[in-house]
Amino acid sequence: MCLRWFVLLPFIMGLLISCGSNNSSSTGMQKITVAGSTSVMPFTEKLAEHFMLDSRDVTIDVQGGGSTAGIQAVINRTVDIGMSSRELKDDEKVLNRIVICYDGIVVVVHKNNPVTALTLDQIRGIFSGNISNWRQLGWVNRKIDAVSREEGSGTRGAFEELIMKDKEINDSTMVQDSNGSVKEVVATDPYAVGYISMGLVDEKVKPVSIDGIRPSIQTIRSGQYKIVRPFLYLTNGQPNKRARRFIDYVLSRDGGQRILKNEGLVGVHD
Repeated sequence: MCLRWFVLLPFIMGLLISCGSNNSSSTGMQKITVAGSTSVMPFTEKLAEHFMLDSRDVTIDVQGGGSTAGIQAVINRTVDIGMSSRELKDDEKVLNRIVICYDGIVVVVHKNNPVTALTLDQIRGIFSGNISNWRQLGWVNRKIDAVSREEGSGTRGAFEELIMKDKEINDSTMVQDSNGSVKEVVATDPYAVGYISMGLVDEKVKPVSIDGIRPSIQTIRSGQYKIVRPFLYLTNGQPNKRARRFIDYVLSRDGGQRILKNEGLVGVHD
């Protein structure tokens, strides 16, 4: 008899653990998984924090990885919501596309750099390698340290589409894996120039005007500033009930949209 109980003990313990885990999941706590663009990620994290304060039965797990990775994760149904900071390609348009706000892509330089304005042609020249010295832009005889995002980044994809057009980013350009990293490089290198989300611009770096137009919420709203891309949430078909609750909150005027506008982004209702 003792031997029989010894043999059955692991099985009984497994049942108890299984019952315990089922009880913990029966508490009503729901999990929403979100992944993708590192540009959209910090804003989604802030939105999630506010949402979870009012919705104690939900936990939201936000991961990065880049827009392309987020899109693929939604296609594979491994996340509830994908984040993208670029438009969908033709083969990705099977996904449900939800615009949560609009963001300007801003070209930034070190705060002590005297250059305050560039043209689209000059920016193309810098990142294609045709303009490689600040002297060509009326400043010192010093190499330009251009900083770009990595392949697969939504910010890079939008920058290539909206600014580079048919020009390719030079292979010698420094590559960083997030907007925050680009900002930090530019903030610490007096000869650097990069591009980041307008929502991340602060006193550490200086935005330049493009073709005479300064990036701002006002110039984006008026249509004067053209370097604008949507921030997208993506679902595979219609979102499930828990994801729908969060998306509805993000799109609400007094909820998520107010938070996004406070972060320097342009709301969907504007």
